[in-house]
Amino acid sequence: MATIYEVSELAGVSLATVSRVMNNNARVSDKTKEKVLAAMKQLDYRPNSLAQSLASNCSNSVGILVSELSGYFYGAMLSGIESDLRAAHKHVIIAAGHAEEATEIESIEFLIGRSCDALILHVEAVSDEYLIKLSQGSTPIVLINRYIEAIADRCISLNNEQGGYLATKALLEQGHTDLAVISGPLWKEDAKNRLNGHKRALKEFNVSFNQSLLVEGDYKETGGTDGMKLLLKKEIHFSALVCANDETASGAMTVAREHKFTLPNDISIIGFDNTIFARHLYPKLSTIDYPVNKMGQMAASWVLKNVYKNESLNINNLFKPELIIRDSISSHNGSITPALKIS
Repeated sequence: MATIYEVSELAGVSLATVSRVMNNNARVSDKTKEKVLAAMKQLDYRPNSLAQSLASNCSNSVGILVSELSGYFYGAMLSGIESDLRAAHKHVIIAAGHAEEATEIESIEFLIGRSCDALILHVEAVSDEYLIKLSQGSTPIVLINRYIEAIADRCISLNNEQGGYLATKALLEQGHTDLAVISGPLWKEDAKNRLNGHKRALKEFNVSFNQSLLVEGDYKETGGTDGMKLLLKKEIHFSALVCANDETASGAMTVAREHKFTLPNDISIIGFDNTIFARHLYPKLSTIDYPVNKMGQMAASWVLKNVYKNESLNINNLFKPELIIRDSISSHNGSITPALKIS
């Protein structure tokens, strides 16, 4: 097996220059870089990544922790992160926390133990205090969908309260005053913030919040089916339903049709996330756009700028939700709402 010494001799350069080429150091001229790469190819030399890491104090790997590895939401997030890091010749190590405090902490320690240069974290169960202390350690961290004032510059978040407000306002503007809600788990900050936005919109339109028409879901399709069944069992009239996310909405829509409701004339429904399948539901689902792919890219940009010193990148820490109107909302008299924005 060829060694770095043989590469340096064949290329006619120093060991330090070969090391710079392997670490993509900009101080090496294109001509010299070509000579080194040609020598590596001729000798079939493959750099030892562990040795590179020890020599440069840089592993060129970034740890990513998400709640789940399944579903469009996390797939879009991971895709945004990985594509931008790969373009910069960085690699990712991925772990799942499953929204459990012990598992999230264990996964974070695992990623730190793999000598990741930085961590991108989508965590839900660990405390703010834990994350603030973690941010003071030697491994830089950036958070997605989490806002902590003390480390605001490390947070890439969505204004979930505004998203909840926009969803409810869209229904209120169509004359709906009897609104049901299937929320996300209310111990989660994003679910609480969306519900707060819902209540703000009701207050603006002088509509009372009906606690009896609130069901706490789990951000999954099953939460939508169970939630809709429970709402219908209560036999309290509602003409519109605000759902925690698109998966929840898809489950609720299925149950509504099973009970012979015509959508949207009998019940208008709105989701949250703007997942790819939202436009393929029947009727096509009105929703709130959650640009999670772009937020993943922004988290990658944060790492590239703050860890790998790409100063040309600009960081946007707060993203704005957008209302997407499709076919699942009608006015309270039964007429279909004209499309404001179709995606």
